[in-house]
Amino acid sequence: MKMRTAGVLVLKTFLLVTFAAAPLTVAAARPPNIVIILADDLGYGDLGCYGHPTIRTPNLDRMAGEGMRFTDFYVAACVCTPSRAALLTGRLPIRTGMAGSEQHRVIYSKDTGGLPAEEITIAQALKAQGYATACVGKWHLAGETSDAWPTRRGFDQWFGLRWSNDMEPAGKIQKPGSMSLDPDPAWWSLTLMRNEKVLETNANPHTLTRRYTDEAVQFIQANKRKPFFLYFAHTYPHVPLFASEKFKGKSPRGLFGDVVAELDASVGQVLETLRKEKLTENTLVFFTSDNGPWLVKELAGGSAGPLREGKGSTWEGGMREPGIAWWPGKIKPGVTTHELACSMDLFNTSLQLAGAPVPTDRVLDGVDLSPILFGDGKGLRDAMFYYRGDELFAVRKGNFKMHLQTAPGYAGNRVQEKLEQHEPPLLFNLASDPGEKFDVAKEHPEVVADIQKVVAEHQTKLVAGKAQY
Repeated sequence: MKMRTAGVLVLKTFLLVTFAAAPLTVAAARPPNIVIILADDLGYGDLGCYGHPTIRTPNLDRMAGEGMRFTDFYVAACVCTPSRAALLTGRLPIRTGMAGSEQHRVIYSKDTGGLPAEEITIAQALKAQGYATACVGKWHLAGETSDAWPTRRGFDQWFGLRWSNDMEPAGKIQKPGSMSLDPDPAWWSLTLMRNEKVLETNANPHTLTRRYTDEAVQFIQANKRKPFFLYFAHTYPHVPLFASEKFKGKSPRGLFGDVVAELDASVGQVLETLRKEKLTENTLVFFTSDNGPWLVKELAGGSAGPLREGKGSTWEGGMREPGIAWWPGKIKPGVTTHELACSMDLFNTSLQLAGAPVPTDRVLDGVDLSPILFGDGKGLRDAMFYYRGDELFAVRKGNFKMHLQTAPGYAGNRVQEKLEQHEPPLLFNLASDPGEKFDVAKEHPEVVADIQKVVAEHQTKLVAGKAQY
């Protein structure tokens, strides 16, 4: 009897230990949460950790200090629609038909097209792996009569604007010259969407960042017991600028600084939520922007720091962006990497981390960032292609960047200056000349020849997608 009792005790102990350990095993095997936070028109030089002297960004600075800061992080286009399409699909916009043209570079409400149904987004790939998925913020990948809304492209839920905030005014439109002032919100009442239905037609633009942040926090809290993907695409600091009362008038940089400070606080609130919910050790957060600053907006626009030009151009200021990766316990703190990386790489990286199959039936332009984030620091990206609309303007390989043609940024639909073709091409050494001031093509004909081979191979194999807008 004693032996039987002892046996029962051993069995009970075994079952207790086994089932108590089971949740830990499941938790350990659970794929990581992924959060991508995207600013709109934020420049390379607009954050404290990227050198701005008066804009205070303590939360993003802390994020960089606890994680990894990229000095050479790029987006795939110099304006928002193609840039966002590339981030979500891991493919150059020219391949998906989301490149636009010189005359029609972003989607407008009257357009009938949008992100093609046959494209695979990060959200679709992760949802198939059991992830909860949410899009909070600006979409800008569908015209009003298109069906290419977030909820049709892999997102369980969406809360935000359909397009840029300057495309949504309910009433009188302000002149560009007054953009540096704080506009009357009655002139800029926004149409706020909840999934595919209009939630409000007069949303207050002053409260937009706060409401986005509340939505993001609620999503994290509601899905903390399963893997989730949050694509948090801010509306600001795209003009017209609005800040809430808590931040308005506080920054030495004026209204633009107020707006960026509130965006920074939003990032801090997201990270603090992850800390409180004890999700930090299983969550990758990546922060960047869709394209460079809109320089013609003067004080209402941002700064590209030492880089040349801004939004709308394929000079460095148009497409090189802040890039900050954060994952405590996985990414070493306080690291600055000079490895070449791109927003399209977030597609491959997210799928690899989630254990999702990476598509093999199409050309992907992204690469897995894991070697940089967690490994020896050496990246897998060999080159960066700079498209403006559906035309290739420049290519970077190593430290050298070759321009086939150039043009400055633009204001709205109006192209400021004509395109300039370069034969022979211009060549800049970005390691010593990030401002692209000194053409060294004559000194390095072998580099020009090498990059020309890269261009020829790329264009020979390129199959452009059907234009979607």
